[in-house]
Amino acid sequence: MRLKNKVALVTGAGSGIGKETALTFAKEGAFVIIADINEVMSYETVQEIEAISGKSFFVKVNVTNEDSIKNMVKEVQEKCGKIDILFNNAGISGVGQLHEIERETWQKVLDVNVTGVFLVSKAVLPIMMDQNSGSIINMSSCIAEIGLANRASYAASKGAVLSLTKSMQVDYAKYNIRVNALMPGTIYTPFVEDYLSREPNRNAAIAKIKDRQLSGDLGKPIDVAYAALYLASDESKFMMGTPFVIDGGVVNGKSS
Repeated sequence: MRLKNKVALVTGAGSGIGKETALTFAKEGAFVIIADINEVMSYETVQEIEAISGKSFFVKVNVTNEDSIKNMVKEVQEKCGKIDILFNNAGISGVGQLHEIERETWQKVLDVNVTGVFLVSKAVLPIMMDQNSGSIINMSSCIAEIGLANRASYAASKGAVLSLTKSMQVDYAKYNIRVNALMPGTIYTPFVEDYLSREPNRNAAIAKIKDRQLSGDLGKPIDVAYAALYLASDESKFMMGTPFVIDGGVVNGKSS
């Protein structure tokens, strides 16, 4: 029970990495708040947690809306009294070369992936500062370290999250708050499935993704969930402002 008596707030917990992480946190003893904009999928996550005798509840939130976030944090504080762990996981994809991207699309990716991290963290940090403790985990991507075709908006957003993580750590270390970033490679989630569904040759697209990873395969949500668990737990107390890469070898590149 590595998270016993801890309260964890997970955004984007209705599916994919967020859902798997929420389940993993619950199995390790955390009280997990499922924060998402999708009610149906979120309630399914809550039910799965309750089925394993975990503690959880759902709060609907739009991470780009400050009032929505304030209401979420207020409800969590009223019901739980504290927030020990914040996993800023909510995000959307962005596909296309720079000259192809409409400004509205560009802005939406930045609003969700970067401003969402800013707004949720802004609302939660005063609680952690009062507690003089906390662990914040921001979802970046290994794409923040490499160039990847047709991902201009997504790469920009995840690079910003990585830089934000490092600056946050400098500011909040004195409050005993740790801030780290997860840097996944391609993980098979509904997020990736949506991308594959738009590809004219699905099998070729999957093969191309697998080929760029030393593992020769796509990652699974549990691969990232275990990394998030480590950052959430006291075991990682000496990790601060760190990019935690779980990418199957994308950043290191192919050996031949």
